[in-house]
Amino acid sequence: SQSFIVGGRSEQIGIEVYPERLSGYGVSVGQLAKTIKNANSERSTGYVETSGENFKIYTGSFLKNAEDVKRLVIGVRNDSPIYVGDVAQVIEGPGETRNLVQYFTGPAYSADTPKAKGAPAVTIAIAKKHGTNGVAVAEDILAQVETLKGRVIPDNIYVSVTRNYGDTANEKVNELLLKLFIATGAVTALIWISLGIRAALVVLIVIPVVILVTVFAAWIMDFTIDRVSLFALIFSIGILVDDAIVVVENIYRRWLIKGEVDTRTSVDAVREVGNPTILATFTVIAALLPMGFVSGMMGPYMAPIPVLGSVAMLFSLFAAFIFTPWLTQRIRPSLESLKKAQEKEHRQSVRIENFFRWILLPLIENRSRARKFKLIMYAVLFASFALFYTTGVTVKMMPLDNKPEFNVVVNMNDGTALPVTANVIQRLSEKLLKIPEVKAVQTYSGTASPFNFNGLVRHYYLRQKPWMGDIQVQLLNKGDRDRSSHEIAVAARKVLAPIAKKMGARIQIVEMPPGPPVLQTVVAEIYGPDADTRRQVATDLTKIFKKADGV
Repeated sequence: SQSFIVGGRSEQIGIEVYPERLSGYGVSVGQLAKTIKNANSERSTGYVETSGENFKIYTGSFLKNAEDVKRLVIGVRNDSPIYVGDVAQVIEGPGETRNLVQYFTGPAYSADTPKAKGAPAVTIAIAKKHGTNGVAVAEDILAQVETLKGRVIPDNIYVSVTRNYGDTANEKVNELLLKLFIATGAVTALIWISLGIRAALVVLIVIPVVILVTVFAAWIMDFTIDRVSLFALIFSIGILVDDAIVVVENIYRRWLIKGEVDTRTSVDAVREVGNPTILATFTVIAALLPMGFVSGMMGPYMAPIPVLGSVAMLFSLFAAFIFTPWLTQRIRPSLESLKKAQEKEHRQSVRIENFFRWILLPLIENRSRARKFKLIMYAVLFASFALFYTTGVTVKMMPLDNKPEFNVVVNMNDGTALPVTANVIQRLSEKLLKIPEVKAVQTYSGTASPFNFNGLVRHYYLRQKPWMGDIQVQLLNKGDRDRSSHEIAVAARKVLAPIAKKMGARIQIVEMPPGPPVLQTVVAEIYGPDADTRRQVATDLTKIFKKADGV
């Protein structure tokens, strides 16, 4: 695990020299500095072996507080030692202000703690260990914080949770689990309507069995059950029941032909559809597997979909050939109910046939209508292609997510002083606090907010200059607001961009991507024969980018 602190001032020891005392004792400033430097060190002097063990020996130690510095001996005068405390005032206190972190509460703030308007803040970021449950870790941390209140945390210090990715992950997983049940219920209901309640029960039992075996396989292959792997299971549900449906339907058909229900007929019915079912299953697997060879950051992210999807398909094939026939025998309907279902299906088939005859026969028999229909189809096809050219349909890798947060990255001109940057960020924050969905805002001037996966890729943790900063915006949960986080971010950009331009700042509205992050939305790599040419091309490209909408 890892934790770090953003904001606040580090402790330091300051030494204010009295020149007249230095002169009186005959000590120079250089001698004083050298004494402190030599004392504040630790050196390795060798090793000692004893009792079969090896020990490393160190001499000296680092200075720990102001008293240690005061007691350092600079020299001797009249057989009396001269201490640092005799010639200088040693002060232990906060260091210089190199960054500024503030906390604001917004119009949607509803916590028990008092509202804040620019309160000085310190952010503590904690990362979990690899392989641990993020939800449990987050809950344990918050429980531990509660025990510290009133003892370690004074009553006038308030704690607010600005990010809880454990809670976010839990919400996403629960949402996908609900969709998993909905998908299972929808498939079962469809089978019930088509083949009857007994066939639906067979499918309803087969689905959890295949999913549980797939989860076991995921554990063996060291996949975690997260949002992507759950999506793979949901994606597979509609496909993995195909084999079971084919087997059940063919068993019913053979029972009707023979006029009796027996095991031998069931086995032969499975054999009859065995080869095409195997071929269909491996065709689906062949379509999924190429996704597993995607390289880059997207590869590991998308890997659970082809791997777990293929595993689910394989197990569904075994379940269809072994488990499904046995279960069909145990939950078999009567021949009378099968005949009624057959008659019902026949009536449905007749209605569907009449519908298609009504549509297709005029097109087949009348060549003029056929040509018109063909032209209409071509027109629709090319019109759909035109949507890409006209950007009527946005083409992107993954859909936007509805997160309860977004960031505003602020860049001033190089060399800008910290107070100027802080003033600009505060002006921008005041505008953000007028958005009704905003719960709280944290501002970071001269430093960066604790980085997430997106910040890790974009190296936000290196943003430690006085002319850099960012604003972390907390929103209401998506269930408590009408607008999506993207809509709010777009609206915020329209409000902030004119202010930033007027104050000489460049801003970026950064949303957490739903998948692997990228370095920037658009990245141009420039190659050329010499530095001047590359610099000129970069300048020209920058001008072109500035003219583009949304940049």
